[in-house]
Amino acid sequence: MPKKIRLGILGGGGDSLIGVLHRVAAHMYDSYEIVGAVFSPEHQESLDFAKEIDIPLNRIYKDFDTLVAEEMKLPESERIQVCSIQTPNFLHFPMAKKLLDNGFHVICEKPMTTTYEEAKILQAAHKKAGTVFAVTHTYTGYPMVRQMREMIKAGELGKIHKVDARYYQGWINTIIHDKEKRSTVWRLDPKKAGISSCMGDIGVHAFNMVEYTTGLKVKSLLCDFNYLYSDNQMDVDGTVLIRMGEHVKGVIRGSQVATGEENGLAIRIYGEKAGLVWEQEHPNTLYKLSDTEPLQIYTPGHEYNSKLSLDGTKLPPGHPEGIFDSMGNIYKGVAKAIRGEAYDEGEFPTMMDGVRGLNFIEATVASHKGGNNWVTLD
Repeated sequence: MPKKIRLGILGGGGDSLIGVLHRVAAHMYDSYEIVGAVFSPEHQESLDFAKEIDIPLNRIYKDFDTLVAEEMKLPESERIQVCSIQTPNFLHFPMAKKLLDNGFHVICEKPMTTTYEEAKILQAAHKKAGTVFAVTHTYTGYPMVRQMREMIKAGELGKIHKVDARYYQGWINTIIHDKEKRSTVWRLDPKKAGISSCMGDIGVHAFNMVEYTTGLKVKSLLCDFNYLYSDNQMDVDGTVLIRMGEHVKGVIRGSQVATGEENGLAIRIYGEKAGLVWEQEHPNTLYKLSDTEPLQIYTPGHEYNSKLSLDGTKLPPGHPEGIFDSMGNIYKGVAKAIRGEAYDEGEFPTMMDGVRGLNFIEATVASHKGGNNWVTLD
């Protein structure tokens, strides 16, 4: 059995939801061992958290720069191989850039950076480094999303003509209407979150799902945002019209103020032969629609599913697979790449997905600020 990959963690301490998601995912296939970390800006908090989750304290560093400096002193056989960046958005770029420049593999939360220009700089650094870089668009790890991708790739829908993706949450609705409260949320602070809240946080997931499942690229878009209050600098709701070709069009809808919504990511793809429908809150079900045949329902674990879908399925049919499993599948694919093993290109989002995401986010902001005009993506 291959030796476990030495993993470093940046951020994700305390009661961080994303932190526990990454840690469970890393342990899921017994491919990683956490050997070093900076869980918090406060060193004592990092040490306390390491004790809580039973991680040795000798490589819990006081800050990120110290982690890199001390790890580079170690023999390559002992050094951290891959770092997982789970910090607020504004730290993604400087951390990822320094890690790449020092030869580390990187797993990075999205958005990969806070600007498209930073994303292109990171892309160049990645090309020079030649290491593995993954962006955790978590939902690409779901078996039924992977099945959707493979069915479209096999031509089961025929020529695609309509896409509809939405990601509705309601959590900011409880904050946005109180001026004092909204000033304390980092996702509503452009210095920490970047130029977009809604599209930068969740709309970019819907965008990634559209391109991941269809294999097509968004060529241009038109966006309309809602800020709700004049003193709020960040979008909390938005609708984006997209063009993926002359006769391939669609819509991406995102909201953080959709009252009562929890984590409502859903995608619908329609082609000349059939349509496919998947919803994140019911992830084990993929619906195939047809004008001439009865509704078909696909669920994980069956032999009728694709190799990529089955590779990401851990349980027999009828047993729910969820978001931990989805993130675990991404970590599994990254492990294969780091070890130089064969893997499917759909197993984890790459640097290019991160670059495309920032291109999308900036284009939506430019479209809205330009008076809801069409903006072309690179």
